[in-house]
Amino acid sequence: MSLDFLILYEHTVREYESDLLLKLELEKRGYTAEIRQLLDPKRLKYFTWKKPRVLVSSCMYDNEAINSHVYNNIGRCNRIVNLHWEQMLSDTQEEGDWFNFGGNAKKCVQTCWGSRTAKRLMDHGMEGKNCPVTGAVMMDFLRPEFRGYFEGKEALCRRFGLDPSHHLHLYISSFGYASMTEEEVKSLSEMAGTDFSGFARTNRVSMEQTLAWFDRYLTDHPEVELVYRRHPSEWNSPQLEELAARRPNFHVIFAGSVKDWIVAADSISIWMSTSIAEVYMAGKSCHILRPVPIEHEYDPVIYKGGRYLTTYEEFAAGMAEENPEFPIPKEVIEGYFDPSPRPAYLRMADLLEEVYTQPPRDEPMGPGFTPHFNWLKFFALWGVHLLFALRLEPKKVFFFHKGLADFAQRIYGYVEKAHVTPDQVRAMEERIRPFVEGREQA
Repeated sequence: MSLDFLILYEHTVREYESDLLLKLELEKRGYTAEIRQLLDPKRLKYFTWKKPRVLVSSCMYDNEAINSHVYNNIGRCNRIVNLHWEQMLSDTQEEGDWFNFGGNAKKCVQTCWGSRTAKRLMDHGMEGKNCPVTGAVMMDFLRPEFRGYFEGKEALCRRFGLDPSHHLHLYISSFGYASMTEEEVKSLSEMAGTDFSGFARTNRVSMEQTLAWFDRYLTDHPEVELVYRRHPSEWNSPQLEELAARRPNFHVIFAGSVKDWIVAADSISIWMSTSIAEVYMAGKSCHILRPVPIEHEYDPVIYKGGRYLTTYEEFAAGMAEENPEFPIPKEVIEGYFDPSPRPAYLRMADLLEEVYTQPPRDEPMGPGFTPHFNWLKFFALWGVHLLFALRLEPKKVFFFHKGLADFAQRIYGYVEKAHVTPDQVRAMEERIRPFVEGREQA
């Protein structure tokens, strides 16, 4: 029996919940759908008796991505839909070639969260039929139709040992470079071909001054519980540990989704995270804290024209506002995140159904594309997954060969980070299913 849709994800936290919502909706409509991670071992069934009719990818930038994500997973297929998870870019990225797709990637269906992204892609040579506006599926969980999906303030506070009677302030951090050493920044710069040293300094100075603001404010306001939602890369930060030890109402918490905390929070502040769109979609406001300017080539374009708080006095005054105005113009944020009355997951399912039933819109694997099967990656993935199942780290197994150990350890790290257990999947399904099955088919 063939498979209707195969959905590939890259980052669990960013994508899996939305992919699962989409899968459950497709199954409700009578289709078969499965979710796989990009680095899962390749399986013969997806090339033969269970070959999917539509491949739904997480990213699809060029011919090599088509080869790696599609051809090496299912063989030839011209029904390729990209969920296009990286749409919040800086102005420099918006004008560059990479994020506007190259080669036959322009012939894939590149879904867009809003009209501004669709216009950008068409300005860079894509046809309108291949860049439909669907809205952003991950924002659907914040819609009124999903009321009750998140825990709420009292339950969330009690789970993490916070006082729910206190004012709960959420800070969403993006200081990923602040925890890097100079050597790590240099290595990353060499790998990417871009000098990140200036931006790393901006990270460090911004973080230092922001934490000084928090230290001062929390001293004067013991009735405030401040939850610092760290960036995934802020794994080694003595500054955070020191402030948490000094101020009992400062909490560094990464558990729970950022949406959980946004819904629960009484007030929110942010630096440059694209989660500002989730704040907007949740019907809340926030303040943008910018102790020092951010280089425009790294600042998400959605922040252009926003109102920033640049001093402690402005921050303290902002915290006193009960209903602050949203800091980004409505037309900007809604241009990147289409506010349709119809949930995005239904619009995306409509699109996938159309791609499934109609002839391919284009030929991504037609002229201009040369397929090649990566046998090295094929065997490497099976080997790394075996080591992961046995909990044997490659750097210890292949200690005798540094090159092999580093190569396998890098893949092992990606596999470990993206792993989702069957119990975790079942729990997510049980949480999402009532909202899908309880809705009348529109």
